[in-house]
Amino acid sequence: DDRKPALYTQNFGDCLGNSLIDVTRFDAAYYRDNMTVLFHLAGSSQLMNESLMMYIGVYAYGESRFDLTFNPCFANIHRYVCMRLALCPLNRSVPIQANGIIPISESDVANIPAIALSIPDFEGEAILRIFANSTESEIGCYSAVVTNGNSFSQPASVGSVLGIFTFVALVASTATAVYGEAVTTMRLHYAHSLSVGVVFAVFQHIFYTGALSMNWPSVLVAWWSNFAWAGGMIYSQSMQNSINHLIGNNVGNTSQVGAAAAGSNQDSLGGGYDITQIYKRAVSSGIKQRTVYRRDLANSSTGYRWYGHPVGNGLPLPGNYSGFAGTLAEEGIRASNAFMTGFLWFLILLALLVGSLMAFKLILEGLARINKLREGRFNYFRKHWLGYSAALALRTCYLAFFMIMFLSIFQFTYQSSGGVKAIAAIVFAVFLIGIPGTAIYACVYKSRVDGHGGSAQSAPSERKNLLTKVPWLGRKKATRAEDYTEEGEEMHQPGTKEKSRPFWKRTSTHGSSIDQEGHLHSIHDNEDYTAKFGWLAARFRRTRWWFFTVWLFYELVRAIFYAGASGYPLAQVFGLLIIEVAAFCFIVWARPFEGQRLNVLVVYCLGFSKVISVALSAAFDVQFNLERITTTVIGIAIIIVQGILTIITLIAIVVGAISSYMSVSRNHEDFRPRKWAGLRERYFDHLDKAVNDLPPEPKPEPVKAEAEDFKEPNFEMKSVRRLAKIEDEDEEFATEMRSYDPAASYMSIDDSTPTPQRPQSTHSMFRSGTATPTGVNPGRTASLYSVSQTNLPFGARPHRPSWS
Repeated sequence: DDRKPALYTQNFGDCLGNSLIDVTRFDAAYYRDNMTVLFHLAGSSQLMNESLMMYIGVYAYGESRFDLTFNPCFANIHRYVCMRLALCPLNRSVPIQANGIIPISESDVANIPAIALSIPDFEGEAILRIFANSTESEIGCYSAVVTNGNSFSQPASVGSVLGIFTFVALVASTATAVYGEAVTTMRLHYAHSLSVGVVFAVFQHIFYTGALSMNWPSVLVAWWSNFAWAGGMIYSQSMQNSINHLIGNNVGNTSQVGAAAAGSNQDSLGGGYDITQIYKRAVSSGIKQRTVYRRDLANSSTGYRWYGHPVGNGLPLPGNYSGFAGTLAEEGIRASNAFMTGFLWFLILLALLVGSLMAFKLILEGLARINKLREGRFNYFRKHWLGYSAALALRTCYLAFFMIMFLSIFQFTYQSSGGVKAIAAIVFAVFLIGIPGTAIYACVYKSRVDGHGGSAQSAPSERKNLLTKVPWLGRKKATRAEDYTEEGEEMHQPGTKEKSRPFWKRTSTHGSSIDQEGHLHSIHDNEDYTAKFGWLAARFRRTRWWFFTVWLFYELVRAIFYAGASGYPLAQVFGLLIIEVAAFCFIVWARPFEGQRLNVLVVYCLGFSKVISVALSAAFDVQFNLERITTTVIGIAIIIVQGILTIITLIAIVVGAISSYMSVSRNHEDFRPRKWAGLRERYFDHLDKAVNDLPPEPKPEPVKAEAEDFKEPNFEMKSVRRLAKIEDEDEEFATEMRSYDPAASYMSIDDSTPTPQRPQSTHSMFRSGTATPTGVNPGRTASLYSVSQTNLPFGARPHRPSWS
């Protein structure tokens, strides 16, 4: 029968521990079209001649929806040897193979809501309990997860799409880092490409939210499984077998992280049971016995594939999604194997990345030999490919810092194999000392660059021994106080202590250094520093170059709370909530990235998602005892928030790929598509402006229109016209009047030679600036000038001098 049932079971596990019946197959399926329940049971037992009582209960969202109690010897089932039912009575010489079809009525499934048949990740479980009639005690218990086949868990499709987008981001980011010859220009374009580290930070945030010790709804665990690959949790049968061989039988106890372990006694599963009620119900239903029709044991070879497999030790019971163990169970990975799984995949990724970079270098050399590579395109990378390989390896370790710290600390707190803990301790020490130590050295190196005119090579050094034996080149101690120079955007007076300045002022100015001529330079202009520590600081703003140290500290604290507080859900979630809120506020203030897309993605979207996810996760603590339907609604809200974050990330990857294409084609005059040429120019203008890291120019304040005066009756004289008069006919008068016209042009001539056109009186007027009337001596003229004209206001002139 290849029909898909409305509800069916998948993987199952032992919920009794030391069950006297070893069940190798347990599955049930509900067909709504013909109202039947099909079940299969296979296994073995060491009991001799024991009659049984069986109970099957179906639970959905924490409530009982269907139950069936029957005695297999009195139900309408016949006994067969080897290939038929061997439960009546139980005999260890006969393998157990029970299977059949149970007709049911509408009243039997009235409690199962119709939405359960279509909702993604239906949260249900089927519990099979087997009792021995001779002692009326439980001798077997198995729990299987119930599903309708619809799920948010689509790692093959969704995970593959996310992986392709991540690969695009990796290629685009690497292209901007290796293309070009000028280090400062390469850094500028690299800073505005989308960071692969940000992509992994988003995906790891989504997946490792499941590390909180909460009782998760099934929808969340299914959703997170699409991002498990980003957290290093990729299932491989051969790898898990190797890790199992290393760990042995010490697989730990998942109850430490709040998950019900398979293979342990779970009396309270499904609300527990009352043995007297079970036998009382079986006796009362003896008159109307169930009819169970036998059928062959179906499997995938016969077209029936709606069944699961038993889970191994170290995994939680199917249908239990509590804590990090419940999140990992969706991948089939035991909590005790989490560290080794993540660490091995990290080593594989590291080897692949470095090997790919070296292969790319060989390809470039091959293209150069056949003259297929343009001169100047990858010259810097071809000369410094070893430095690029080292930077790539360090960058990979930097991005994996949170994952390694979390997994190693989780391994310490989880009681499992001592050998794995020893490996975790070594890895933890290497990462804890190596990555933060390198970051601290980058800060020290920066201070040396600032203190010696922009180059650390000019700093005095001397040969030393590290640990008394290892040769080392260290900085020579200064003998005079004036050997040290203070840094900053503002020139400090001699004797001023940089340490006396407030922290927020020091950190905001350390992005620049002062050379020997007193000129201010950005740290990103220092090619030596960028070549050595660009993998740490290249993407950050000039005044926020130090942000990688804050990020490392933040990631370490997160890892401590996620892993160290495992098993203490309230302390874990509220401690993380405080950290996420504080980090969100600080990052919003800092806006550390030079590229706007990274600031939008990390500062606002990622920070908001972290705060909301942790805050809503507090509702899943078992102490609050919320209904499972309510927790499912809250889980869907978290999926919406994280889904929007994922969509924004994918859009940012596409935009980043386009901008990276513009960056690597910056030397191409014929840019295609031509419609984007203007966009590329605006993008380059934006880069030139953003690299300065200056506050935006203040917008001009709008000029407020002056309030108009209240209009009253008035007049305004705008022009005056002089009418002709009788004296205008007098030529002598007209000549004198023209001499007072300020708009007239005069030519300076010798005063001693009067001309016919210029009589003596007029000539004297030009020299003194006034006209001298006839019959007045020169002394009198000066007196008249000083009395009658010097008292006039500035710019005024007499209409006509008065004389008799």
